[in-house]
Amino acid sequence: MGLGGIGIWQLLIILLIVVMLFGTKKLRNLGSDLGGALKGFKSAMKDDEESDKDAEDTVQKAEQADETNSETSDSAAKS
Repeated sequence: MGLGGIGIWQLLIILLIVVMLFGTKKLRNLGSDLGGALKGFKSAMKDDEESDKDAEDTVQKAEQADETNSETSDSAAKS
């Protein structure tokens, strides 16, 4: 048995019907378009992760600067 009760022969018949309906050229173009879309999606996810890291770094630097400023102002107020 194959996937979900579908045997290898049924899968081959379905593949043959799809090739006959669409032709190999359209299927090849569809495959390359799908591959390009996946590559674009991966690069967009990677860029998004990098921008999230940059944003987190900026927030952490701002928090550290605020802490330093508040410590400095507390020291000045005590003097």
